[in-house]
Amino acid sequence: MTDTPGTGPGREPALADAQRTHWQRTYTANPGMYGEQPSAPAEYAAGVFTAAGAGDVLELGAGHGRDALFFARTGFRVMAADFSATGLDQLHATAVEQGLADRLSPLAHDVRDPLPLPDASVDAVFAHMLLCMALSTEEITALVAEVRRVLRPGGTFVYTVRHTGDAHYGAGTGHGDDIWEHGGFAVHFFPRELVDALAEGWRLTDVHPFEEGGLPRRLWRITQETPR
Repeated sequence: MTDTPGTGPGREPALADAQRTHWQRTYTANPGMYGEQPSAPAEYAAGVFTAAGAGDVLELGAGHGRDALFFARTGFRVMAADFSATGLDQLHATAVEQGLADRLSPLAHDVRDPLPLPDASVDAVFAHMLLCMALSTEEITALVAEVRRVLRPGGTFVYTVRHTGDAHYGAGTGHGDDIWEHGGFAVHFFPRELVDALAEGWRLTDVHPFEEGGLPRRLWRITQETPR
């Protein structure tokens, strides 16, 4: 059972704050936990961004940086945002080791707050499973509006989310608003209607289903563009 989107205890700041602490501990206990190889969505996004002529990329939820570092190696200027100082410290250290520090800027930021960037200031935005963290529908909607604000006309947004067809949907502890906590991680599982609502005013070019991990996790990879 779920609550009406944007209502219920999923909106309480305490849940997101607890998740921040959880991720800090996780990155501390497991440095480089996702490995060095980029995710498949990041590889796809790099191709899309290159084809669109993008020069700079904002990654939301960069963690310890496997995808942000990949974007930098590919030749983009990258701003890597995350609310975990531990993850960003690991990212910065690796960027220095790999000679990428001049192409990559870590940014400590909680996506529940407005993005600290000017209007129309970036070419592309990437977020792998960030939007399906412990965020309410209201907070997700506000974040996507912020992404649109900072993108230049014709800019591209590629993001991935776990959806309601995932095996963990409805399992564990329910927090309302399609948010379920399992094994310490809280996930906002997306119905297709939410994807479509977030694409209003954009050009939605692709909704691609895929699987990841051993469960497997079931996700959508969404690509949308701002009007030119």
